[in-house]
Amino acid sequence: MKDIKLHILAIAAHPDDLELGCGGTLIKHAQAGQAIGIVDLTEGELGTRGSVAQRYEEAAHAAKVMGVAVRENARMADGFFVNDEAHQRRLITYIRRFRPEIVIANSLSDRHPDHGKGGKLIADACFLAGLARIETMHEGEAQKPWRPKRVFHIIQDRMLEPTFLVDISDTFEQKMEAIKCYTSQFHDPASTEPATYISTGRFLDDLRSRDALMGKRIGTRYAEGFVCENIPGIASLDALILPEMA
Repeated sequence: MKDIKLHILAIAAHPDDLELGCGGTLIKHAQAGQAIGIVDLTEGELGTRGSVAQRYEEAAHAAKVMGVAVRENARMADGFFVNDEAHQRRLITYIRRFRPEIVIANSLSDRHPDHGKGGKLIADACFLAGLARIETMHEGEAQKPWRPKRVFHIIQDRMLEPTFLVDISDTFEQKMEAIKCYTSQFHDPASTEPATYISTGRFLDDLRSRDALMGKRIGTRYAEGFVCENIPGIASLDALILPEMA
């Protein structure tokens, strides 16, 4: 099947990073009829709970819940991938294949070192993908350069100050449904696996509270925050009026 052009390509270090950080936003854009894709950098093989096979099954289930058009895994080494030429070139092939207008990436700074590394790797690859003298191949064919118009970084464990907020009031519960597809990772009273930071009973409650706090800042029930290194512009002040405020 020929690769489709995506409107948004979301890329992150681990399966479930994107569901937690921007699941509501991805669902919102998918519901608007836009083609959305996900690339997980690693298989999450260093995770304390679950197996690689389970993570693939859970990721596929979550993708279906969110309505994304494609989900692939770059199979980088969990915990040990680096921001070097080889990894940048691997990501460039994905960016040039799917030609997204927007890329959503890991946070540039976070509790898990893979998140910060991933955020910088993704941002660098997005820039380099637009350079014609960097040659890449996919399925035996030379790829054309492509640079996304914007790169936005999700907010993960650390409460960073957002550059902007997206209202996800209508998609929050569906976001939670997608997150709960990762049954191996989050709270399950019947599980006999070791407890982790994200498997405690309050972790998802805290996530709900965080998104509610973000929503309060813009007068909505729930919101997700994003950070970008260069401030986005708007055509007029009217672009900042939410429909319910108009």
